[in-house]
Formats: sequence, C-alpha cells, structure tokens
Amino acid sequence: MSSRILLHELSREEARDLAPKALIILPVGAVEQHGPHLPVGTDFLTIEYLARECAAAVASEIPILVAPTLPFGSSQHHLPFGGTMSLSTETYYRAVYELAESLITCSFRRIFILNGHGGNHEVVQLVARDLALKHSAHLAAASYWTVAWDALIDEQAHVPGRLPGHAGTFETSQIMALRPDLVREPRPHREGVIGSDPRSFYSPYRLEKHGAWQDIDGYSDSPDRGDASRGKDYLAAIVKSLGKTMLEFYSATD
Repeated sequence: MSSRILLHELSREEARDLAPKALIILPVGAVEQHGPHLPVGTDFLTIEYLARECAAAVASEIPILVAPTLPFGSSQHHLPFGGTMSLSTETYYRAVYELAESLITCSFRRIFILNGHGGNHEVVQLVARDLALKHSAHLAAASYWTVAWDALIDEQAHVPGRLPGHAGTFETSQIMALRPDLVREPRPHREGVIGSDPRSFYSPYRLEKHGAWQDIDGYSDSPDRGDASRGKDYLAAIVKSLGKTMLEFYSATD
C-alpha cells in the first residue's frame, strides 16, 4: 500500500488500485460565522485535522484514505451574521450524495462521511442511507462529537459549556489548540451558562425557534472559558475514538 493517506496526493493508478479494498473518509465541514472570536473556517479546519489524524493513527492496521474536505455545508441559519457560505439543504444533500457516489463509481466500497458541522448532521446520514439502498457499497455517516461522546464526557467537556455547542467553550478550546493565531481577543463572556446533559447528544425532540441564533448572538455559551490545554485533550480523545470506529467499520465490512 502507498504510504500516502490523502486521496488528492495519489495518482489515478494508485487510487484505482486501492479503491476496492480501502476505507475512504469523506470529511465535511462548513464556512460560517463562529462569533466575533473564531474563524469562519472553524468546522472544516477541525474536521480536516480529525479525519487526517485518525486515518494516520490506523493506517498501519487497515488500508485507509482521506478525501479532500468539503468545506461548505448547510448553514442557512448563520447567514444573518455575515461571513457565511452556505448551500441549501436540498443542494447540500445532492452535493454530498454525488461526491460519495463518484467514489463508488471509482470502485470504493467503504465510505465514511465524517461531519464537523451541526447543520449537516441529519443530511449526511440520509445520504449514506440512500446510497446504500442504490449501490452495492458500505456507507457510514456520523458527526465526530457523537462518535466521541463518551470519551468527551470522560474529559468533562460537557461541564463548562454546551457540547458541542457553537463557538462556545468547546470549539474555542479546540481552535486554541489547533490554530491559536486565529482566535480573536477578547473572547466574549456569558453568565448563567449551563453544561450539556452527559447522557446523550440527542434530546427527546428537536426544538427550532425563529430568531434563536440572533438571540444568542451566534455563539452558544461562554467562549472566554476556552482553554488550549483542554482543547488538546479533547482532540486527542476524539482522534482515538474515531480511529476505533474506523477499525470497527472496516471489520464489519471486510
């Protein structure tokens, strides 16, 4: 197997030879506002790092590749703030569907769509379901925080703010660890912050309130609680969980 794990660095012959036996990760993120303190590329910067690190961690055990990150997501709810490039839900579904279907056409049979933006969460799962109905291929789709939920709870990531939240303590900590040069100071402070229920990312029902994002100025809790050291711990825990999941997925489809 080639020592390269990035699809875009392979020749067509190398990619063609690897496709039938490799697991390929398709990272998907977003370009959207993340408060006054974080870069609009927060989601795709984070998911690209996580996808590449987890692939590197398990590359000695399974053939694995990482596709180029899709930087744009379904982010209509962030458009009022500026700095956002969004696809509609319908267009986003088609974009991810056709990119993944392209990989299937190129003989990949194990595709894991790895998501880094909350607005994409349900859509990528529908893509995986629908493609598996149409093609003889194995697909999975997940957001990194659901895969790593238990590990993040062990790291107490749910205590200082929302998990994953949006541009709050959790994401701020991760960007402080990954790209401290992109974090603007002073970071906003918010009183009365409540952490997340440790039992699950999922609630009994989904509540959508018109204007809710404007009400909280586009960030979910108190970014000034972010900490680079904790961010490094969160990232390490996520990479470990993702690596384990990739091995499980590959084994289940071998």
